[in-house]
Amino acid sequence: MVKVLKFGGTSLASAEQFAKVAAIVRAEPERRYVVASAPGKRFDGDTKVTDMLYDCYRLVKSNDPIDGAFDAIRARLQSIIDELGLALDLTQDFERVKSALLHHSGRDYAASRGEYFNARILAAYLGYDFIDAESVIFFKENGTLDVEKTDAELAAALAKHERAVIPGFYGVMPNGTIKTFSRGGSDITGSIVARAVRADLYENWTDVSGMLMADPRCVKNPRVIPTITYRELRELSYMGATVLHEDAVFPVRQASIPINIRNTNRPQDSGTMIVEHVASNKVDTVITGVAGKPGFSVIAIEKDGMNA
Repeated sequence: MVKVLKFGGTSLASAEQFAKVAAIVRAEPERRYVVASAPGKRFDGDTKVTDMLYDCYRLVKSNDPIDGAFDAIRARLQSIIDELGLALDLTQDFERVKSALLHHSGRDYAASRGEYFNARILAAYLGYDFIDAESVIFFKENGTLDVEKTDAELAAALAKHERAVIPGFYGVMPNGTIKTFSRGGSDITGSIVARAVRADLYENWTDVSGMLMADPRCVKNPRVIPTITYRELRELSYMGATVLHEDAVFPVRQASIPINIRNTNRPQDSGTMIVEHVASNKVDTVITGVAGKPGFSVIAIEKDGMNA
């Protein structure tokens, strides 16, 4: 059995969270391939590393110095390395990225470096191999994913590594420049990796214990949906439920790989399973979930002779 895991930004926001992630990965030997997001918020009012990188990009665009902004990013990432006690020196990487930013490497390049650095750190902490997404995930000239080339190249690369960490969110254009996914980010990368290795399960680890039956801002203490079909997920997403973007579901659905939404902070929770079909005799609820959009109206029109 092979499992692919993706961890979101809050799951990899600090050294403490890295320790939780490592415990989850090491708990089952089948968890062989890990997709990492950039460090998210550690607390209310904190700033995501990706947003800090966007700030550097904007400073370069306006011809302002980036030393202070980039040093803050370096310090944030170095603090994770130091607190984990890793003998990992990213000095050259930091200098190379800073130089690229100053030479107008582009908005997508800036945004992708949070995933790159976090994946490097996580690979060192787990003792896994590091595979750069730009060497295995390819976009076409029009900016869409080159599905066939990516699947072939990624499968061949992963076959050479028993265990590996891959940064999410980005790939490479035909001209060699970095390109990020417009929506879905690291979720899409995780799904693509799961399909490439023909995984038995794609575990998507985040800060919630699965999909909820209703919006907790509207309904108090909604239950977690234990199992949901891809079709039901699409209907709920259309009406506003935001757990996984459709682009992140398609690769694994196409390969009939189930998805398990799990909570990094509560690994004991079974979360939500997303599958192709659910037998009716295995469902103990009539309603799977409820979602809605504010300001959404339905107008019914009747007309004489319409049936003719």
